[in-house]
Amino acid sequence: MKFAILRFLLCAACALNVGVAGAEKTDAKKPMSIEADALRYDDLKQISVFSGNVVLTRGSIIIKGTRIEVRQDPQGYQFGVVTAEPGQRAFFRQKRDGEDEYIEGESETIEYDGRADVFKLIKDARLRRLRGTQVADVVTGNIIQYNSLTDVFTVDGSPQKGGERVRATLTPRNETAAPAAPRASAPLRTDNTLGGGRK
Repeated sequence: MKFAILRFLLCAACALNVGVAGAEKTDAKKPMSIEADALRYDDLKQISVFSGNVVLTRGSIIIKGTRIEVRQDPQGYQFGVVTAEPGQRAFFRQKRDGEDEYIEGESETIEYDGRADVFKLIKDARLRRLRGTQVADVVTGNIIQYNSLTDVFTVDGSPQKGGERVRATLTPRNETAAPAAPRASAPLRTDNTLGGGRK
């Protein structure tokens, strides 16, 4: 009985070892804290299910959802699925190593592959890069796949299935450079959306 409890505590402590490579290096050494209304653990299947206003923190990493299911494979890699209440979004946030920048993601479902260090945001997905407290870049689509190890992301808008097109707002990194003078004397149009469509 003691060994089963010890094994459970170790699995819970290792569960969702998210974004460590691209996040703060010290995150890997920080303890994990999970708060939820309920927990169901299956030792045979190596699955932990946290439900009810779940908040997972580990160093600079924060994950929130209504339900988080964590599975561990025989090699010790963790795979997680975070879901939100209908009409809401699951959320993750992590600090980038050596930068005053954060990556935030929201979607109805978030899948995490601990072997590949990849977040997959599914349905009504949004990914943001914050420089300090300012939102610098925003990308939206139906599915966003973000590799926290390489900082590479791909976005699928699924317009052929009646979904939204991919939308992106990207801020130049060098914000101190003087803006280029317009080539024509016509006034510039102020529009915060790509293509003048809805936000």
